Amino acid sequence: MKRLRTYLTAAIVMMAMAWSMNGSAQVLRDADYNSVGRIAGNGLVRDASQRSIGSFDADGTVRDKAGVARGRINCLEIFDTEGVRIGYINTDGTVHDGESNLLGTINLSDGKVTDANQKVLGFARGIRVDWIACYYFFDFFKKH
Repeated sequence: MKRLRTYLTAAIVMMAMAWSMNGSAQVLRDADYNSVGRIAGNGLVRDASQRSIGSFDADGTVRDKAGVARGRINCLEIFDTEGVRIGYINTDGTVHDGESNLLGTINLSDGKVTDANQKVLGFARGIRVDWIACYYFFDFFKKH
């Protein structure tokens, strides 16, 4: 009986983990606050029609909708597939390209994403800042 209880408990925990990964998807919004997609807690990126457009792997690899590696994230730095740093995020939410030019800002309190000229690109709350930067500033995903 104890073994059965252990198996049932393990099954419930696994189902809860699977649900929480899918249930924790956060909405990506455009400048008009319309939903343009979602990023799930497990790194799966979907467009507004719920089609997969890419993913973030646990090791930092960024993949497009075909599963092809497009880049890598490491310690708030973004690299292309050849290992060249193409951008980074400062702790204040500013996003820069590989040559330290300002690309924009991710407001860490309200999730507003703006370009270098303060034009609103969109909104993303409750999502890792490096994932937000990859979505809005770097061309890793075909959104249309």
